[in-house]
Amino acid sequence: MKKLKALTGLAGLICAAEAGITLYFYNRTMKRNNAKTERTMKMSGTDWSKYIPLMKERRAVMMEFPHEEASIQSFDDLKLCATYFLPGKESGKKRVVICFHGYTGEGISNFQGLSDYYLKRGFGMLIPDARAHGASEGKYIGFGCLDREDALKWIYWVLEKEGQDVEIFLHGISMGGATVLMASGLELPSQVKGIISDCAFTSAKEVFTHALKSMYHMPSFPIIPAADAINKKYAGYGMDECNSRREVARAKVPVLFIHGSKDTFVPYEMCEELYESCASRKKKFIVEGASHAESYYMDTEGYEKALTEFFDFVNK
Repeated sequence: MKKLKALTGLAGLICAAEAGITLYFYNRTMKRNNAKTERTMKMSGTDWSKYIPLMKERRAVMMEFPHEEASIQSFDDLKLCATYFLPGKESGKKRVVICFHGYTGEGISNFQGLSDYYLKRGFGMLIPDARAHGASEGKYIGFGCLDREDALKWIYWVLEKEGQDVEIFLHGISMGGATVLMASGLELPSQVKGIISDCAFTSAKEVFTHALKSMYHMPSFPIIPAADAINKKYAGYGMDECNSRREVARAKVPVLFIHGSKDTFVPYEMCEELYESCASRKKKFIVEGASHAESYYMDTEGYEKALTEFFDFVNK
């Protein structure tokens, strides 16, 4: 009897410990106030310090272009905010790229580098802060699953703003990359001409499973299933409910996949899985030696060339 009580007590302690770990993981990763940019940058494995001078320079130039603030109401009644850089006339046509940032990032910060390419070529840039990020409302992070519905609303905002003759492109980085790929499976307006996905993950469930194993040396069970149940209850979606790999199998618009070969945060293999699953016309650009979200800065010339070739590819 004493042995049984001891085993029962031990089992109780193990269950309590597992519950504590799950809540710690969930609160640390899925809720706005606890998901920290500094921690994400450290986990990404990218040395951002060497790119800061260029980022500051690009941001200063970027903010000189005509821009205004924008907002929409999400399907679940959150106010989502964005900055809109008006399209120029350099390209001879009206083109707008909607830019989706990464986990714990903010729109302007994540796209200040790429602004040099887009704005100087006459693209308008709509740069939202994702739900639970930046100036946008929200308590729970959407990991692309909820954000893809927000992306659709931003698409219709552009159409209302610029008219039916505008060409729209979606460009996402990391979680933003997953957002635009998840959006590829939706019924998109004909004005959406192409999607650029940089270092996207296949699903929140799979990227968290990878992080637990590679960075924390912990098994995914029971943490991921338990966190998934909590997320369904409070955030309204499951971690594998919307999966980039499944959504691109329904894609109809062309997609450019970009990834760094040395990405350890979102493994390069996920890019290969996504590329192989994509049903629409597609291109791929891999930057050798680049870590997470580093591709543009490590090979700016190659990245911009890939973008230009993709826009030509879309029009063929």
